[in-house]
Amino acid sequence: MTATDPGRWSATELAAAFATRALSPVEVLDAVEHRIDRFEPVINALSDRDVDGSARAARAAEERHRRGEALGPLDGIPVTVKANLARAGVAMRSGCAGATAVMPTRDAPLVERLREAGAVILGGTTMPDWGMLSSGVSSLHGITRSPLDPELTTGGSSAGAGAAAAAAYGPLHVGTDIGGSIRLPGTWLGLVAHKPSFGRVPLELPYLGRVAGPLTRTAADAGLLMSVISRSDVRDWSALPPAELDWSLAGATVAGLRVGLWLDAGAGMPCDPAVREIAEAAGRVFADGGAHVEGIEPWLTPEMLRDIDLFWRVRTWSDVEVMSVENRALVLPFVRRWAEAGSGASGVDVLRAYQGILAMRGATVAATAGYDVVLSPVAPVAAFPAHWPMPWGEGDEGMAHIGFTVPFSMSGQPACSINAGFLPDGRAVGVQIAGRRFDDVGVLRATGWFEVARGDDSHPRWPA
Repeated sequence: MTATDPGRWSATELAAAFATRALSPVEVLDAVEHRIDRFEPVINALSDRDVDGSARAARAAEERHRRGEALGPLDGIPVTVKANLARAGVAMRSGCAGATAVMPTRDAPLVERLREAGAVILGGTTMPDWGMLSSGVSSLHGITRSPLDPELTTGGSSAGAGAAAAAAYGPLHVGTDIGGSIRLPGTWLGLVAHKPSFGRVPLELPYLGRVAGPLTRTAADAGLLMSVISRSDVRDWSALPPAELDWSLAGATVAGLRVGLWLDAGAGMPCDPAVREIAEAAGRVFADGGAHVEGIEPWLTPEMLRDIDLFWRVRTWSDVEVMSVENRALVLPFVRRWAEAGSGASGVDVLRAYQGILAMRGATVAATAGYDVVLSPVAPVAAFPAHWPMPWGEGDEGMAHIGFTVPFSMSGQPACSINAGFLPDGRAVGVQIAGRRFDDVGVLRATGWFEVARGDDSHPRWPA
């Protein structure tokens, strides 16, 4: 095992221990609760904590394991879900103090799948206002901080999910991503963070580019979680057809794969040379493993980034505009200013922005079609101060930081972040492994291979 504290064990390790009754779900929950008590006052990862519900679920799982009637490999394993994923009876405000609470009467599809599988849901995780920041700064929750260094950001918008994963509030955590919100916490926290193909994980409220997926400490755990949350649900009219996929990663190889090395996004913030070097080094690891690695020219344009930024500003302004004056004042000032800058856009402006998003989608699919996977930085910079809303602080640079991530969100292609190295000051840096449309398994298998093949000095350093 990787640690004496079972709260730090992987899901695959826990499932094996439960199967032999070497460990019980109640013992694991107790260990995780102790970790939460220690870390939570500092990192602020949880939007709510279901102590009674998780205790009941752990006891029920323990009894099933005692009878030899486990519901599956997630039975008894702790998990968290992001605050914007519905749980019946838990008010939702999408991280915004000014938003009117919505009270779901039914669980989101993936939450239903987790409960059916016997997972122990610890509670919800924090997010910034409407998920429109790449940090853990929220008008509702305050600041969520990195367990690796509380002075640094977690990334966002799946801020609490990332912090909970890095702090080992159990092994499995679910976030959402529309432009990088799973993968950015992944790169800045050293995690395996998988953005699934659009439609792979059913949602109750599908939206252009929006997905839900795992933030974990191992690739095998990401695959295990995907095997459950990707099961079909009729509520998602955008979902992919049901598929029986083999999510195991055993025996993965990259020998013979054609790998594109994408080091220049083409638009947005320039890439820190030290971050670029880590991606280049990852390319050499793939080449040493027998992959055919070649560079890809940039295809993203500044116009494409401006279009997605305008589209999201107007989308958010549509929520802010209908608020009362009092509630509007409660929105995080950065997000309020950013949304207000889109208030003057015309219908034609928004339509042209949407067409620009479609152009990004087409360009991404075309540029990557000749490769089995595409390797790149996740973000152009490493983690920044925790109190900054964006990588540049309080200024308005639009979406300049998501040039490597948002193209795969809009194209619907799967993409995963995994730690690949560290800057001299110790900040974690991940690489993104993106794949062909719908090939989530291929992406996770390449990620699992790299997890083993990367050098020892690239392994993340989890807090004990």
